[in-house]
Amino acid sequence: MAKGVVKKTFLKPLGKDNPVFVQILGICSTLAVTNKLENTVVMSMGVLFTTALSGFTLSLIRRFIPGRIRMMVETMVIATYVIIVDIVLRAFYPDIWQQLGPYVGLIITNCIIMGRAEAFALNNPPGLSLVDGISTGIGYSYVLIIIAFFRELLGTGQLWNVQIFGDWWTNWSIMVMPPGAFFMLAIFIWIVKGAVIKEEQ
Repeated sequence: MAKGVVKKTFLKPLGKDNPVFVQILGICSTLAVTNKLENTVVMSMGVLFTTALSGFTLSLIRRFIPGRIRMMVETMVIATYVIIVDIVLRAFYPDIWQQLGPYVGLIITNCIIMGRAEAFALNNPPGLSLVDGISTGIGYSYVLIIIAFFRELLGTGQLWNVQIFGDWWTNWSIMVMPPGAFFMLAIFIWIVKGAVIKEEQ
């Protein structure tokens, strides 16, 4: 693989082709898990793991997948890695697993993962697909972690179960409710898009 191609593949999902604030994908998880930073980090790691290895696996077997069952094979591969994530969480982090509940299983239907499988993994070699999967997972993760940071801090005055603000702080309850996720995502997109437009001018 050419070094330039690898670099370009890695950088695109982090910025101008970001799955969350450019493609506006994976919004369900933005609403569901970003009210608590700890849960967001765990979910992000699960998505990164699944995105990277499902893309790599599908790229390895892409020449052997009949077109008529392509989507079923993709779903099966993605589901396999999601089950691994679910088992690990249940075994080693049962409290977090209980809090995340069904959202871990919903990684299977995350359109970011299926989209990268369709658009990239089925058309590129395994190594490059692995790079794309890792980068896409990172691009997804850092957006959600930033949103979760501000939602939990403003909504509860805490971060990772540590009290940050004292009694003087009045919790913004709306920040830990679904509308808070919409507000924070909109503000994030507004800031990023504004910075891009300013840079282009």
